[in-house]
Amino acid sequence: MKVDLIIKNAKQLITLQGPNHARKGIEMENLGIIENGAVAVQDGKILAVGKSEAICKDFEAKKTIDATGKVVMPGFVDPHTHPVFYNTRENEFEMRIKGKTYVEISQSGGGIRSSISGVRNASEDELFELTKKRIEKIISNGTTTLEAKSGYGLSTESEIKMLRVIARLQKELPIDIIPTFMGAHEFPSEYKDNRAEYIRILKEEMMPQVAELGLAKYCDIFTEAHVYNIEQSRDILNQAKKLGFKLRMHADEIEPIGGAELAAEVGAVSADHLGAASDAGIKALAESGVIATLLPGTIFSLGMKSYARARDMIQAGVAVALATDYNPGSCNCDSMQFVITLACLQMKMTPAEAITAATINAAYALDMGDKIGNLEVGKQADILIMDMPGYQFLPYHFGSNNVEMVIKKGEVIWKN
Repeated sequence: MKVDLIIKNAKQLITLQGPNHARKGIEMENLGIIENGAVAVQDGKILAVGKSEAICKDFEAKKTIDATGKVVMPGFVDPHTHPVFYNTRENEFEMRIKGKTYVEISQSGGGIRSSISGVRNASEDELFELTKKRIEKIISNGTTTLEAKSGYGLSTESEIKMLRVIARLQKELPIDIIPTFMGAHEFPSEYKDNRAEYIRILKEEMMPQVAELGLAKYCDIFTEAHVYNIEQSRDILNQAKKLGFKLRMHADEIEPIGGAELAAEVGAVSADHLGAASDAGIKALAESGVIATLLPGTIFSLGMKSYARARDMIQAGVAVALATDYNPGSCNCDSMQFVITLACLQMKMTPAEAITAATINAAYALDMGDKIGNLEVGKQADILIMDMPGYQFLPYHFGSNNVEMVIKKGEVIWKN
């Protein structure tokens, strides 16, 4: 049988074949490795995986890639990013080094609020060009599916502008980009003393318009003591659900205020950050099946020590995913490879667990585990060829790019 593509002779073919759900506990250790493996691709999907000898005997390819000595694995899925912004905030990075905290910078007019004027004043085309360049860099680091949030406009007009930019990028760029509305990212300066009115605008103006225009699959919120408290978050998320959005949450990043518990209560697909999640919060995530998306790059960039308790979560039966949290303020990191290294060094995840968290579990954190995240027959052929001798090399060798080739839906979209 003739097929479009065969990738053969992989030293390790990491298939992550396994159960049809986000991996938990010991399941996270099973990478489904085939030594001297091969993948056959037809019409952008995986037709067969197996030993190179068997695949090359059963199929003839229009194009063949020889991966001798290389690792072949699924493309990274990054389920938490904020890539649409105008100005960068390296000045805040220096302020943190000199001793200011993230909350102090935020309360003095920095942080999320300092990104608002840039986004409001920029044209859609300017934001599109800036973000396109950033995402092209993200692709070169091996990400084949990306979640992208609004949340730096915080007015109906500018939030819709950001989401239109994300929709254009999805059409123009060769990867899947999943749009999330995040009008509840902060309170804009003009409403900082009238939070109830901004929440009314969110619920009655912004969210209905975004839903009507079909510009976002998800609604996200920053649930934290200095922004949206539990009652406000519950109110906004329940309204989002009524309007047909799936839910995500920034939860318990800084203080254990019950964000993880609320994520379980409202049926969020994913609860993210969780650096301060309580034992009760971890238990609630495990019982509800909400995926814990951990962002060690943010804690690293903020110079903090409060990494999420990944080991406790895995032991409790929580499905753990990883993401970059790429943004202009607290984490300007566009490499899932570096996040995997941090997950191993700072959260004591094993290399296998971290790879699982950055691929198949991250896919389930976007409700896309049936389409992407592993190399199984019928899934999209989103594949990386990695210039490394084995999967453990990935977190071990950090600070440069291990990716040799990025393949999306069976097409080579980047090569080193």
